[in-house]
Amino acid sequence: MPDRKENGTRGVLLTVEVTDEQDVFTLRRHAKAAAEAAGMGRLDPVRLATALSELGRDLLGPTPVTAVFDVAEDAPDALRVELRWQDGRVPTDESHMAVTRLLGDANPRLERAEDGVGSRVVLDCPLPPAPDGPARRRRRISEALAAAAGSGAGLAEGLRAQTRDLMAALEESNAQREELERLNRELEETNKGVMALYTELSQELEETNRGVVALYAELEEKSRLLREAGESKTRFWSTISHELRTPINAVIGLSELVLSPGSDPLTAEQHRQVSLVSAAGTTLLVLVDELLDMAKAEAGRLQPHVTRVDLDAICGHLRGVLVGTGEGGGVALAFPERTTPRYVRTDEVMLTRILRNVLSNALKFTLRGEVRLDVAAAPGKGVVLTVTDTGIGIEPDQIDRVFEEFHQVPGPHQRARAGTGLGLPYARRLAEALGGSLTLESTPGHGTRACLTLPFVQDNEDGILRPLARVVVADDDPVFREVFRPLLREVAEQVVEVSRGADVAEVVRRERPAGVVLDLQMPGVDGYGVLAQLAADAELRDIPVVVLTASDPGEQHPDLLVHARGVLSKHGATARRIVELLGSGPLDGGPA
Repeated sequence: MPDRKENGTRGVLLTVEVTDEQDVFTLRRHAKAAAEAAGMGRLDPVRLATALSELGRDLLGPTPVTAVFDVAEDAPDALRVELRWQDGRVPTDESHMAVTRLLGDANPRLERAEDGVGSRVVLDCPLPPAPDGPARRRRRISEALAAAAGSGAGLAEGLRAQTRDLMAALEESNAQREELERLNRELEETNKGVMALYTELSQELEETNRGVVALYAELEEKSRLLREAGESKTRFWSTISHELRTPINAVIGLSELVLSPGSDPLTAEQHRQVSLVSAAGTTLLVLVDELLDMAKAEAGRLQPHVTRVDLDAICGHLRGVLVGTGEGGGVALAFPERTTPRYVRTDEVMLTRILRNVLSNALKFTLRGEVRLDVAAAPGKGVVLTVTDTGIGIEPDQIDRVFEEFHQVPGPHQRARAGTGLGLPYARRLAEALGGSLTLESTPGHGTRACLTLPFVQDNEDGILRPLARVVVADDDPVFREVFRPLLREVAEQVVEVSRGADVAEVVRRERPAGVVLDLQMPGVDGYGVLAQLAADAELRDIPVVVLTASDPGEQHPDLLVHARGVLSKHGATARRIVELLGSGPLDGGPA
């Protein structure tokens, strides 16, 4: 029977003694009322009522079972229901499984009673937050339990209530089943759509792959045709150049023969005309040679012949060839009185042709003002020859196109100064063959600036070796440093010796030498490590380094020597070669 008891200052909500089947129905009714008042979910009251009726019926025995309803003290958002009894009974596995299945989140647990006699099952059913506070919710639950206790419903009414609950649960189950079936149908339709989309995408991907394969095949075929066309063009240029040289040489030779003192005398007009024929033949021969060089450059067979070149002599030659072209038209042609550096090592013919083409192009499109050639040494780069004019300039969108073969900048100036469109492309190819570059900067209406940058090894005009100001020598072998010291006195006026690789970067930063002579095999930080340190330092990376080693070339690592100007053997190094490498422009990174 229901009973309300006090528990200290705060009583439990309700106590129900279960001794027979009628009491089981009473327990069920109170459980449902408490769950509904507590605000549990729509089906949770039925689950709680069913679980307690299963437990109560399972625990019926000679002694009563006491059911206690309360809101948990240690869990204010949980409705606690305890079933207590005084003998050794325990719930069967079936009832325990039923309670766990119905109220898994209530954490059902079997405990010994606090007095050590009997047992109890504790259920803590989670509750949603109370909008009006825990105290008001507790009061609602208490009032609902009191109303259920006063209803006095009998066994028949309990059965009818249970039947209604079962019917409601069945309807809910049917509704869930129908919803599940509907969701399954939707999922099946979705799967069909996904499969159809997957099939469509697979077909499109397969078609795309076939298209890509076909495109690759087409590109490969076009690349082959382009290679063949390039090879055909190269063969054509080479053949035509060779075929033209013979008659041109004949024309030049016959003209010189007619002009020679031993030939029959000519009138002044005849002499002038034959001279023009000879000059035209010479010009044509130069163009043919340029075509042949262009063909060789495209085929990768244009090899420079590096010699000692006098830049002053080249400037004098170009002045004699071109000076009349500009000044007659009101354009001054200016050359440096003395070039610095004067001597470099490069291909004299190629350099002359580059400068003649660039200067001729500048004179061709300069109506008044000046065309100037300047020569300067650029530390760490090489020699820079700059041609500046005050001509008509080039539009920005035409800067790159002027280096395309046969392209001519459109404009009215072409009518009076037509050309082949090969001069600048030919000059750039020659510059690249020499290991340099040719670039243009131009402002329309204000002129153009062409920069030819070439690597060089400076060559003294008198052949005398001039030592550098200061070099740092890094080698851990004191005997070698002692033996090598006389040669180093020819290399530099001041020599700073370092015996440990770890100290090289610091010494170089302090001394700021003109160059570094470096051994590879050193303890700790070896020569490769020193090169990497110097290359990684923005202040030190431009200081030239020559590697001097006794190791076999096959044992060296060329990929780690890219920042060295050259690699020399200790057994064959000369002061001149070291000075040449330390004074050179580009990083060749390989054996010298």
